[in-house]
Amino acid sequence: MTSTQIQPGFLLLEDGTLFHGTLRGPFPPTVAEVVFTTNMSGYQEVFTDPSYRGQIVVMTAPMIGNYGINEEDPESAGIQVAGVVVRELSAAYSSWRATGDLSAWLTKAQVPILADVDTRRLTRHLRTAGVMRGVIAAGESPSAEVRAALDACPSMEGLDLATRVTTREPYTWGDPNATSHIVAYDFGIKRNILRLFEAHDCRITVLPAETPAEDALKLAPDGVFLANGPGDPAAVEYAPATVRKLAGAKVPIFGICLGHQILALTFGAKTVKMPYGHRGGNHPVKEVSTGRVLITSQNHGFAVAGDESGIPGAPDLQVTHVNLNDGTIEGLRHKELPIFAVQYHPEAAPGPHDARPLFNQFLDVVRESGGRKPTNS
Repeated sequence: MTSTQIQPGFLLLEDGTLFHGTLRGPFPPTVAEVVFTTNMSGYQEVFTDPSYRGQIVVMTAPMIGNYGINEEDPESAGIQVAGVVVRELSAAYSSWRATGDLSAWLTKAQVPILADVDTRRLTRHLRTAGVMRGVIAAGESPSAEVRAALDACPSMEGLDLATRVTTREPYTWGDPNATSHIVAYDFGIKRNILRLFEAHDCRITVLPAETPAEDALKLAPDGVFLANGPGDPAAVEYAPATVRKLAGAKVPIFGICLGHQILALTFGAKTVKMPYGHRGGNHPVKEVSTGRVLITSQNHGFAVAGDESGIPGAPDLQVTHVNLNDGTIEGLRHKELPIFAVQYHPEAAPGPHDARPLFNQFLDVVRESGGRKPTNS
């Protein structure tokens, strides 16, 4: 059997629910947490986003792969998802930017793609029962070995995946002579974050997740950025102590996604696992101070405990944004220090750009705190 041949396959969830489909290529059973995203486009960005590390992603859009893949859009150096589930996998692609097809790209990376699945039923099931572990395998029904592999799959709770996706060595991005110098902690940073900082006349030094605060401060940053990333924020136990030291130095700090959760934990908050998380490009978020609504891109399965009225255990933090679907906290700021963060992704590409001004707001804080003034803030 070649990698392009098609065979029967299935997705088995840990509650015993079975979904049949077709599998491209001979793959061993693949076990992971099964999640869904409502993105209508941007599948290449989704599959290369480190925040999806180790997850089987269900695409709710009915057809995937119709514009192929290219070399410009990936959010990291490789595919991060463990597997992909789709309703219809396009047999052809059409885009002037395309350099190949989605199926071959995933197969080359040994990432299984299960097609011809009733993704509407699957998504409704995950919304009702909550995300859970699952296994993609070949065949009509699961064997004892497949069930054993699923039983052995660890829960996402308690997993520190940031140390698995972070850079192993520091590196720089952007013009060495840029106006502002931002130090970014890589918990799973997306490339479009780096592109946007560069577009705002910033030089970025990207550091491994476990870098001590003292080493970051020696670089004399104008500001510190805490990146997005996968896994359980409470399991990133080394991060709050680092952030606490950075905050003590009164350096401006901006966090996104996992960085938002780490900031909350630093100041006494707790995080909780959500029933099925927020993943997609159409989530409404309210700015508390103005009532203005932003349409945002999101990808997270944990949330900061609390609501619009406040964050239990973290009296120094103020809630700035909330999700209009379920009331969860989407943004926070420190009441005295130059620190703020959001749960959603203002750098979304593709996706809504409502929140992109947050990069300008951060650089305004950098300037007001004594950093060098960005040229296009």
